[in-house]
Amino acid sequence: MTVVNSGFQAKQIYEQVADTIRAKILDGTFLPGSRLPSERDLAGQLGVSRPAVREAIGALQNEGLVATRHGSGTYVTQPSTDSQQPLAQTAVAVTPAADLSPVSTLEVRMILEPAIARLAAKHAKRDPLAERYLSAMADVHDIEDPLQQALWKESDRLFHRQLAAMTEDPLIMRMADVIAQTMEQPLWNRLRDDGIFDPERIKLYVAEHRLIYEAIISGDADAAAFYVEGHIKRVRRDIAPQ
Repeated sequence: MTVVNSGFQAKQIYEQVADTIRAKILDGTFLPGSRLPSERDLAGQLGVSRPAVREAIGALQNEGLVATRHGSGTYVTQPSTDSQQPLAQTAVAVTPAADLSPVSTLEVRMILEPAIARLAAKHAKRDPLAERYLSAMADVHDIEDPLQQALWKESDRLFHRQLAAMTEDPLIMRMADVIAQTMEQPLWNRLRDDGIFDPERIKLYVAEHRLIYEAIISGDADAAAFYVEGHIKRVRRDIAPQ
C-alpha cells in the first residue's frame, strides 16, 4: 500500500488559541482599541495554560493584530487609516507560518542541555568561542539599545550552541543547530524580548552562563547539569510564567 503524505500537520496549542482570539477580533467580538481579557481569564475561558495564551498573544503581536502595554494589558490594534483593505483581509495577508512553541523548545532544551553539559564536562577543556560569547554578553550594559539587544541575542544563542560543540560529538552539534534555529524565530524573540530584556535579569543570566561554563571546564559534570537546569527553569519562568 502506498502512503500519501497529505501535508496536514496538527496545530500547536498556541496556534489554536491564536486562531480563536483572531476570529473574535475579525468578527468584532474584540473591537479595535478594546482591551483583551487577562491571560489568566483567557486561559480559563479557553481551557488552556497561561503559557499557551502568552504564546498566542505573542504571535498576534507579530501579526500586528494586538499590542501589549506594560502594566495595562493587551489591546486590539486600530486598522491602519491609509489601508483600504478590510481587517480580515489584512490579517490573512500578514499571518506568518507558525513558529515552534517557545515552551516546547524549552522542554526539549531541559531534556538535552543538562546532558550536553555533562558530556562537555568530560573533556574539561577551555573553549575560546564560548569565552568570547560570555565576554560579549557581559559587555551588554544598555539592554534598551537595539545594537546591544542584537549583541545579546546572538551571543546567548551561540553560547548555548557552543556548549554542544564542546562535547565534540557531531550528532549532538547537529541537534543543537536545530534548537539554535528555533531561537531565531519571531515568536521566541517576541517572548524573550518581553520577558528577559531587563538590566538586572541580564546580569543574572550572565552569572548563570558563567557558572555553567566554569563547571564544564573544571570537569564537574553534576554541577554543570545542575546549573543548566536551573538556568532553563529561570528562562521558562521569565518568558512564560504560569
